[in-house]
Amino acid sequence: MRVIGLTGSIGMGKSTTAAMFRARGVAVHDADVAVHRLYEGSAVAPLEAAFPGITAGGKIDRARLSARVVENPQALAQLEAIVHPLVCASEAEFLARSRAERRRLAIIDVPLLFETGGESGVDIVLVVTADPAIQRRRVLARPGMDARKFESLLARQIPDSEKRRRAHFVVDTGRDHAAAARQVDGILRALAFSP
Repeated sequence: MRVIGLTGSIGMGKSTTAAMFRARGVAVHDADVAVHRLYEGSAVAPLEAAFPGITAGGKIDRARLSARVVENPQALAQLEAIVHPLVCASEAEFLARSRAERRRLAIIDVPLLFETGGESGVDIVLVVTADPAIQRRRVLARPGMDARKFESLLARQIPDSEKRRRAHFVVDTGRDHAAAARQVDGILRALAFSP
């Protein structure tokens, strides 16, 4: 089984691209979805212990957590030390299940693939990109997002140009859905994949 690491900066269209692969029969593990599940389950107790007052209704309140860590490098490192091993365990379970199902291809969608050294654990790196103006518009349209928070998130990520340089494949989501879908189909043809 070949493993693709799908990555890209915030607002580039990773989730949309991952959904295109999933619709074509490729198994996809989404790190963001895994984090959402953890914030309603096994991560709640250790995160509440580290950051008292961030839960509501037995779940992590993402807005409260974000307010505590977004501009605090030490708090962010503490958060990552708790959450990253849990996400890695979820990813390992997904890959083991995909191998047991004899899948030929599996994708792990990891927003910070390069930043965490995760590219060493995949066979192929796929970067999702878009024009910076499109990226900015997409991100600032999200609830609770503002320009300062966006810039803070971007500052922690490797620049898009560097990610594209290090990729085996690139999908540009800045045009339209059909154009991105054609790129996905081209990648699958290049990898001789059929479900």
